[in-house]
Amino acid sequence: MRTVRVEKSISAPPEAVFEMLTDHAGYVRFRGVKSAERFRDGEPDPNGVGAMRRIGIPPVTFEEEITGFDRPHRMDYVIRKANFPFEHEGGSIEVTGDERSAHVVWTSTFAVATRFASGPATALAAAAVRTGFSRMLADVDARLGTG
Repeated sequence: MRTVRVEKSISAPPEAVFEMLTDHAGYVRFRGVKSAERFRDGEPDPNGVGAMRRIGIPPVTFEEEITGFDRPHRMDYVIRKANFPFEHEGGSIEVTGDERSAHVVWTSTFAVATRFASGPATALAAAAVRTGFSRMLADVDARLGTG
């Protein structure tokens, strides 16, 4: 298993940052995301615990379940299905700060589960995930903050 951790400070209220990062259908606004849909509502918030979302970042498609939701501070998720051999221990997005500035910590722990070369495949996936998280947070900063 490999853990990816990306941190970014954004000059925007934490509530606004959390909203953008948990609006599952809105993920298509981020670079590289070609499709995003919530196909099962969560409780009590539609994007909350139990929500299921399908995200397409070609050539990868995966389905995530929201396992923790504490608006506007934290969302936890687990990838339940992917179109490649993938084991996901879990991920979280944590947002802290004050009315003018948010600090985001996004983590995900996973492995690419191939019979051969699992280590190198997981390392390549980790680099792609780190880039994806960084780009998404930069996009949030560009839309909401001073980035």
